Amino acid sequence: MTKKIQVTVWGEFRHEKTNEAVQKVYPDGMHTTIARGLAACGDLACRTATLDEPEHGLTEAVLAKTDVLTWWGHVAHGAVQDAVVARVQQQVLAGMGLIVLHSGHYSKIFRTLMGTNCSLKWREADEKERLWVIEPNHPVAEGLGEYFELPAEEMYGERFDVPTPDKLVFVSWFEGGEVFRSGCCWERGNGRIFYFRPGHETYPTYHNPTVIRVIANACRWARRRATRPTHPAPNVPALETIKPKAHTYGRAGILQT
Repeated sequence: MTKKIQVTVWGEFRHEKTNEAVQKVYPDGMHTTIARGLAACGDLACRTATLDEPEHGLTEAVLAKTDVLTWWGHVAHGAVQDAVVARVQQQVLAGMGLIVLHSGHYSKIFRTLMGTNCSLKWREADEKERLWVIEPNHPVAEGLGEYFELPAEEMYGERFDVPTPDKLVFVSWFEGGEVFRSGCCWERGNGRIFYFRPGHETYPTYHNPTVIRVIANACRWARRRATRPTHPAPNVPALETIKPKAHTYGRAGILQT
């Protein structure tokens, strides 16, 4: 029996508690809807974690058992503890996958791993979004056609201030005319990162089967394959015998006679 990919679905879980429109779409929280959709795929085992849990639900023990972490945040990016951000960063560098969703582009963890502002243009106008699949052979695009559409979404527009993706899988077009790099892949250390644009809280985006398919594909692509903890650049002995030289050099490269 194939071991299931262990996914932790992290959600800020603030809008759902205070905004009636969001409550109607996601009565149990966006994180719960995402987790249910992914678990229904069969090969993904999902747990959830939220901002207001101790350590935001992302303890050392939880992360050590997590193959892929998905992240949705919006109004409370600043409330995420720096110590937890550093913990997640180290897990990604060691091999854990990270899937950043929608407004998670401005989260501390995404900006830390990207090293940029991760800013963009935006507009809420109930616009149609068409996502073009420009890398149909990439694992994240498995099972998709040439494009798929969402009838209403928040617009994100270029310029998206992120490093050039290692691979760009989707490009979005919006009814108002903007385009956006909406499916971006990076590697950081031993870990893989995927950013997926759709997911505004007032729209039923995470009830959409194609959206869930993309996130599931991304989890399979980004899953932890091995854990190789980072280290503080150790000084190591030579594997082979080094022959004595006529001259020796100091540690700063200065010739010694």
